[in-house]
Amino acid sequence: MAGILDSVDQRTQLVGANRLEILMFRLAGRQLFAINVFKVQEVLQMPKLALMPQRHRFVCGVITLRGKTLPVIDLSQAIGMRPIVPDANSTIIVTEYNRSVQAFLVGGVERILNLNWESVLPPPSGAGRQHYLTAITKADEQIVEIIDVEKVLAEIMPMSNQVSAHKLVDPLLAKAKGREVLLVDDSTVAMHQLKSTMDQLEIRSHSASDGLRALKLLQSWADAGVDVQEKLLMVITDAEMPEMDGYRLTTEIRKDPRLKDLYVVLHTSLSGSFNEAMVKKVGCNSFLSKFQPDKLVDTVRERLLLDEPAG
Repeated sequence: MAGILDSVDQRTQLVGANRLEILMFRLAGRQLFAINVFKVQEVLQMPKLALMPQRHRFVCGVITLRGKTLPVIDLSQAIGMRPIVPDANSTIIVTEYNRSVQAFLVGGVERILNLNWESVLPPPSGAGRQHYLTAITKADEQIVEIIDVEKVLAEIMPMSNQVSAHKLVDPLLAKAKGREVLLVDDSTVAMHQLKSTMDQLEIRSHSASDGLRALKLLQSWADAGVDVQEKLLMVITDAEMPEMDGYRLTTEIRKDPRLKDLYVVLHTSLSGSFNEAMVKKVGCNSFLSKFQPDKLVDTVRERLLLDEPAG
């Protein structure tokens, strides 16, 4: 089963080409779900499960894997479906999000699918705000729902959005007040976290839910005669998004003479070493792992320093 991911190291080239690979699986029914392969460490039969007192209701228990203790989350129950009852033949997907590792109990893994981000669409606009999807696509004429794992984890292990008080008294940050940023992310949780930090800095936020919408917004401002590079302090973009990912968005920004000098920050839950290489390849100015409010403030400070007179 672990062999399904044996060639993951060869897939880094896909991202710069606006492509991705998703791992498809089923939960408690016939519907196909998926997550990005780059978030997956391995797929395996679940080791012995130990119960944990006072655990969250979506956490089945814990396992020990290669000397580390990991929570096992019933992904079906976490997104509002009926629970999966774990047994000796249960399958888990071990993932890494936002610098934490966890295992998701699933009904069974199907296969890996190679896609272009253009074939991955946002959830229907009438789906409301409570759904757990970042996107949908199709495989063999069947709908595949891509899960917003960041939202699932935020509900089980909430993170603080509060910036440390000592950061906010930095006199340089006073120069950020009233400035504008463009935030680009398909996860409602991540967007809320970003806006919260910007609000604490008194920075005005514009938002887009995918790279294509962000690019069209930037181009519309430029077409209207706005000096976008003067208007925006920075663009903060996720890596994985429907229709156009953050890497392609950055590439398109650098191609447009009206936008090419924008300060672009890649803000993602993907692994740091991989993204550092991609940042250099596509020309991002900075890379930041989700979600670290204080480090996001440090990134804003680094951008403001560029406007300070030399010496």
